[in-house]
Amino acid sequence: MKSALYLIPVTLGETPIEQVLPAYNHEVIMGIRHFIVEDIRSARRFLRKTDREFPIDDCTFYEMGKHADEKLFSQNLQPLREGKPVGVISEAGCPAVADPGADIVAIAQREGLRVVPLVGPNSMIMAVMSSGLGGQSFAFNGYLPVDPADRAKRLKALETRAWTEGQTQLFIETPYRNQKMFQALLSALRPQTRLCIAAGITTKDEYIRTLRISEWKNTQLPDLSKMPAIFLINK
Repeated sequence: MKSALYLIPVTLGETPIEQVLPAYNHEVIMGIRHFIVEDIRSARRFLRKTDREFPIDDCTFYEMGKHADEKLFSQNLQPLREGKPVGVISEAGCPAVADPGADIVAIAQREGLRVVPLVGPNSMIMAVMSSGLGGQSFAFNGYLPVDPADRAKRLKALETRAWTEGQTQLFIETPYRNQKMFQALLSALRPQTRLCIAAGITTKDEYIRTLRISEWKNTQLPDLSKMPAIFLINK
């Protein structure tokens, strides 16, 4: 197996692996014994889910954490410098995209080490695909301010950009605050603006719907308090 930093996607929820991950990923994962992970317990669980016979006891895990320093990340890449494959696993979806891993990839790129992204579910791309809001130009804005006044100001700025540039604007919220975000959207945005809510993508509770703000005001949402959701707006 070729030496590389493999960016390993995981499922977005309790979705069967064979439904969202190609068989090639299994082949790659079975050849790796060094993993840089967001959380060791969930990474081990994912590897066991990938293959019940996976030799976890033969593996070394390096935990990323959200605030680990660059020196530690650099040390974790030592097996890669020695010609061994290294895998990166985050909590959900794809590493380094709205999840930890970008700092590690940056070090590998600076040193000319091979980086290989594996195919898997990405909630942002899948949300754009299914929204009908247009994927020619879009921007992911991460989390918006928690303060109501600051959040409303940010929403209006994103709406202005969507209307003037035709660029779909994406953002997320912590699940238990999804309902507050929804209410903020109804209050801050103009009635004609289109809003897509894409929640629980690929899971049995998947909910994806696009309506104008005026239409959302007469629509009942399912309980999103425990579901990861992507919010998208455009004109």
